[in-house]
Amino acid sequence: MAADQRRVGWDERHSAGDFEGEGPNPTLVSGVAGLTSGTALELAAGSGTNAVWLAGQGWQTTAVDWSPVGLANGRTKADAVGVEVDWIERDLFAWSPPARSFDLVVIVYLHLPPDERGPVYASAAAAVAPGGRLLIVGHDRLNATEGEGGPPDQVRLFTADEIGLELLAADPDLVVERAEVVRRLPPPGRAPIDSLLVVRRPHPAKESHQ
Repeated sequence: MAADQRRVGWDERHSAGDFEGEGPNPTLVSGVAGLTSGTALELAAGSGTNAVWLAGQGWQTTAVDWSPVGLANGRTKADAVGVEVDWIERDLFAWSPPARSFDLVVIVYLHLPPDERGPVYASAAAAVAPGGRLLIVGHDRLNATEGEGGPPDQVRLFTADEIGLELLAADPDLVVERAEVVRRLPPPGRAPIDSLLVVRRPHPAKESHQ
């Protein structure tokens, strides 16, 4: 399906109502816990539920999505709780965020075919400032058979380890801090089964002035 058609499809989904739920993604909340707030970028932010939550936690947040309808919904949410988010309409297949610019870069439930996913995730990693982190949440591959919701085909699903290896192959300076399977409910309960990946870009080694 052409990118323009996919964009229109997301506009229609966002116009039909808020399907993101009442609060932020629980796996995102777990992944961010303990981090010192700074500048944050959410890519494929949808209608902004997670971006608004990040702003409420003290992050200076930028939210990027290609759906103007989704972004308008996000502005409404931000206004309702009195937080500021910088909303930017961009196509992630044609645009990349500025390099080394954000303390936290977030991607939640962006399920793309592997050939599309690689460049988008690589540009997200490139946007992480020294000392910052990239946090990726997606439906784990197990979700197709043991979980609930998400894409039914395993082609778009992944494990945190897979994505971590892909990112490190493209950028060996990154360090994997967390690569986990997150079950919302213990078996035999059925709930989303997430992958959580957190990678950090270390500060460059200090130059010797001897």
